[in-house]
Amino acid sequence: MTSYSEAKKWLIGGLDETPRIRLLLGPRGVGKSTLLLECAERLGDRAIYVTADDPTMLLPDAWDRVWADAGRATPVRPVVLLDEAHLWPGWRARIQEAAGRLVAEGRPAHVVAAASAAHLSAASARTEERPMDAATLAHWSASSVAATFEVDPVEAADALVAFGGYPGAFEFMTHHVRWAAYVRDTVVNPALDRDLPALAPIRQPALLRQVFAAAALHPCQVLSLQHIQARLLDRGSLTTIALYLRLLGDAGLVAPLPRFSPARTRRRAAPPKLVVLDNAIISALHPRGAPDRAREPERHNTWVANACLAHAVNSGQRVSYWREEPFEVDAVIDGEWGQWAVLVRTAPHTERESRGLTEFVARYPDYRPLVITADTWQSFLVRGPSPRAEGPEPRAR
Repeated sequence: MTSYSEAKKWLIGGLDETPRIRLLLGPRGVGKSTLLLECAERLGDRAIYVTADDPTMLLPDAWDRVWADAGRATPVRPVVLLDEAHLWPGWRARIQEAAGRLVAEGRPAHVVAAASAAHLSAASARTEERPMDAATLAHWSASSVAATFEVDPVEAADALVAFGGYPGAFEFMTHHVRWAAYVRDTVVNPALDRDLPALAPIRQPALLRQVFAAAALHPCQVLSLQHIQARLLDRGSLTTIALYLRLLGDAGLVAPLPRFSPARTRRRAAPPKLVVLDNAIISALHPRGAPDRAREPERHNTWVANACLAHAVNSGQRVSYWREEPFEVDAVIDGEWGQWAVLVRTAPHTERESRGLTEFVARYPDYRPLVITADTWQSFLVRGPSPRAEGPEPRAR
């Protein structure tokens, strides 16, 4: 996972190297198109920018014309920028073939393909016949919002919980109706209608939307597939519901977190914990919008917990949850941040809730306990759990 500024350096810096194919992956709304358009503006006549969101570009003659233009470019080597490339059928093989043809003709070109999916890893990209460099652009963190929009990190953390981190929606936050319409029309609907069908066949699109809605309205909750099924208008099979949850994770919308299993052994399937990967989605769909911290402390705690777990997932950590009645912890984190058992309580919490954290670290001493409180959740969203994490120091308030 990489930030917008890191992806920009990676992309532009690579244009001075030997021509190759580069993949820029990530969910809708995180800035892939903006980055490609910035690159096109910087390159001027060298750039050939097309997007598969334009339906005319899905016609065979349009695709052939792009590569014919690249082959005729002279004397400066062109850069082909393919936005929303996953919407072209067989897109990876077609890009490989077209770029290979230019190399065989002695006219190689840089190729940058952006795809609204997070399921293709850099490692798998390197196994292609013609290796591809790949980077995954993550949902924006509070530190990225603070740096880009020049706001205080605490204010950025507050905004991340209430309005999420989609950069294009930032300017509309003071007008909730317009802001919510932007999130639905620019992120949610294109992801459900175009991106997910490009990942796998969707035989029940109405059911997919219902599974998404049920997940989005129950952030940071453990729900069995049967409980999700009971909330749906169309009673799809449990297998289909599980598949659609996985696809929602691949599209960067909702992550179904597994229950913690230290031995990584196969166990009876446990119900997933549903984490919405950007709080903007919850806020845009919830009938009451973002919670009031003073009047709705429990709902605010849920949204903070969702934002904290989403931040860990979006930062490339392995995140699960642990529940062994009567004990529970909100998240178990493994990765570059270290090993953490996490409890999120921005409202006063009971001794019983703390006992779950104590019990977990007693059973698994490699994990450090972490209680995210009303005084520390903003710092967590900016810096993560480690004191060595990068990012500005939030000001206390």
